[in-house]
Amino acid sequence: MKQTFYSNGKLLITGEYVVLDGAKAFALPTKFGQNLIIEEANHQIIHWKSHDHDGSIWFEAEIPFESVIRKERFDASHNIKNTLIEILHEAYQMNAAFITQAKGYRITTELTFPKFWGLGTSSTLINNIAQWLQIDAFELLRKSFGGSGYDLACAQNNSPILYRLVNEKPVVETIAFQPDFLDKIYFVYLNKKQSSKSAITSYLNQRGNIDQTIQKIDKITDLVIQSTAPKEFALALQQHEIEMSAVLELQTVQEVLFYDFKGIVKSLGAWGGDFVLAISKENPTSYFKEKGYEIVIPYTDMIL
Repeated sequence: MKQTFYSNGKLLITGEYVVLDGAKAFALPTKFGQNLIIEEANHQIIHWKSHDHDGSIWFEAEIPFESVIRKERFDASHNIKNTLIEILHEAYQMNAAFITQAKGYRITTELTFPKFWGLGTSSTLINNIAQWLQIDAFELLRKSFGGSGYDLACAQNNSPILYRLVNEKPVVETIAFQPDFLDKIYFVYLNKKQSSKSAITSYLNQRGNIDQTIQKIDKITDLVIQSTAPKEFALALQQHEIEMSAVLELQTVQEVLFYDFKGIVKSLGAWGGDFVLAISKENPTSYFKEKGYEIVIPYTDMIL
């Protein structure tokens, strides 16, 4: 019997980094995501195959059940396999039946976005595995990858969300976000994948006393989601960039790459890679393409 599970990708609009410390974050599930297809097999082996959006295989491995049970580790050249075994081992700890009561599996993943976009290859996988095994996705994330969990909330919801951690537990609120200026918002890929894990580690090592920043970011998030005019929205995003620039001790992406842009550009998620949000009066596609950024996606083409 074949089973198929699907999870949405994500973009974090406000609250990057500080969401880890309890700040309110505004996030958007994307029209892109990932499928997980489970089929029965034999010999107590998981035959795993991961496909990129174009059907090409970017990862393939055979993982014996025993490797999952023992959390077997291979050398550094098998980094993806090690990570997958770690996730499956933690899932096994939460629901052993998928190993103890099975003969084997043929498992396929299918991304509907290019893997390098950074829309949630890992979070969609973790949420899909949690759906399959009927376990808590947030607990599985905590035991494996770590992170705030906002990406799992996007994986599970089909509308914009407000997300925060209260006593380290996720609190998710779906909201309506339909301002008249959605046609002025674009998402631009920066031509490089950013490691969320290393970015989080860097933030945690240098954040200092963050309480005042959290209060400011919470207010800015409220301004962003309540904005009725594009200028109001843009100024709130700009203020968010200024606050986070001070915390991270980094220049904003607009200062570094787009100082002459007629509008506002904001980093999304880990600074320095993946997507940025751009808002401007005119369609900015030609501006970004002239600077070498070919992937410019209108809001309505990206967001659920």
